[in-house]
Order: sequence, then structure tokens, then C-alpha cells
Amino acid sequence: MTDKQSDFTETTLSSSTVYRGGLLHVLEDTVRLPDGKTAVREYIRHPGAVMMVPLLNDRTVILVRQFRYAAGTHFIELPAGKIDAGEGPLDTARRELVEECGYEAATWRRLATVHPCVGYSDETIELFLARDLTYVGYALDDEEFLEVVPMPLGEALERVRQGRITDSKTIVGLMWAERLAAGEW
Repeated sequence: MTDKQSDFTETTLSSSTVYRGGLLHVLEDTVRLPDGKTAVREYIRHPGAVMMVPLLNDRTVILVRQFRYAAGTHFIELPAGKIDAGEGPLDTARRELVEECGYEAATWRRLATVHPCVGYSDETIELFLARDLTYVGYALDDEEFLEVVPMPLGEALERVRQGRITDSKTIVGLMWAERLAAGEW
């Protein structure tokens, strides 16, 4: 391995919309490859999202259980939501925590940015730690059905190890919570 990195940047030659919906924008581009040849790239533009790691205390995390239509099953996840146009990520996190879980947090900390599906989407998820929670009552969006599931952090991590929690963003968030609780990060 050398210190010199190769540039594998692809250059857009043309772009066309395949589908534009309320959430996703699917495109098909023709690109010039680093070797001069051309290829087609299909991908999804996404407005971005946030995920919260809400801690009731150092040992209890708030999760939600909801049905995910595309996968056809219920998932236990950390609360999350799409960033609305003109809304900042922290504002989205604050809004979503109240809407989905009924809590406001007095203390917020940005943890990381993750790219959950780099092979076909530009989606980013901003992760936030939410502490010092106060219950204020939730207000789910229309067409949103979920159950709030407070759970000991150790149990949530055991469910990850057992393959019972499989949502990748939730796994990342729980691993952050584990390291923070251990005082390692």
C-alpha cells in the first residue's frame, strides 16, 4: 500500500429522473469512469434523516416498535425521522422525539453522521444523544402507528447480539450508547 491514493471519481454526463415521490427521487445517470469508459448509475436522492438515542437514565434507552411495510415485519428501533425542507437536523430531532415518544430533552449532543446505503442512495442520518428527558405527551403523525418501548440498554444490546434487533441505524446508535455509558467515548 502506498501513501498515494488513486482518484476514482466518476463524472456525470447526463441525468434523468426515473421517479419522483413524496420522499424519494430516483435518478439514472450516465457517467464517465476514471478509465474514460461510460456506465449507468441508478440511485436515490433522499432529504436526510435524524435518529435519536434517548436515555431515560444511564441504563435505559427509549426504543420504538413499528411495522415496516417494505420489509413486511415489525422492528424495534431507535426513534428517527425525515428532515423536512428548511429544517435543521437538531430541530428535526427535537420534533421527532416529541412526536414519536412524547419526550423533550434538556440536553442534546450530536454523535455522528452515518450513510446507511452508500451503494444506491445519498441518504445521511444525523445521530443525536438526548438526555434529561421530560414526558410531555406524544403526537404521532397521521398514518404513523408505533409503540414506545423503554428498555434497559443491556437488554437492547443483547437483542442485537441475538439478531432480534437488526435495523442498522439502531445498532450503530446502541453501540454509541454502550460506549458512552462505559465512559469510553
